Amino acid sequence: QVQLVESGGGLVQPGGSLRLSCATSGLTLDRDSIMWFRQAPGKEREAVSGIFGHISSEYADSVKGRFTISRDNDKRTVYLQMNSLQPEDTAVYYCAASRRYFPVGWHRAAHYEYWGQGTQVSVSS
Repeated sequence: QVQLVESGGGLVQPGGSLRLSCATSGLTLDRDSIMWFRQAPGKEREAVSGIFGHISSEYADSVKGRFTISRDNDKRTVYLQMNSLQPEDTAVYYCAASRRYFPVGWHRAAHYEYWGQGTQVSVSS
């Protein structure tokens, strides 16, 4: 049974940093695809970053250079290090997973069948 549990969200000032964690079970991190999505109030869910087995990692243009995705296979955990946070980064952040790899369309939420409950990130002064 696959389970994803996010943690690490909170309130931070603009320019600050947070590290989100996605603790997983039932997955093989060096083979499966793990994504971070976010959804702000009144907006559609959007892809933030993904890490795909040994193949690659991807980032949305809006977070490139500020966010870094990584994983610890032994801890079965995927991380999202978020630096230089801005108010527009405020959202609920979700971890999602699939046993498949989508080289085209990796950013589409419909591809990922497993989801966590989300963690709130708020960026405000």
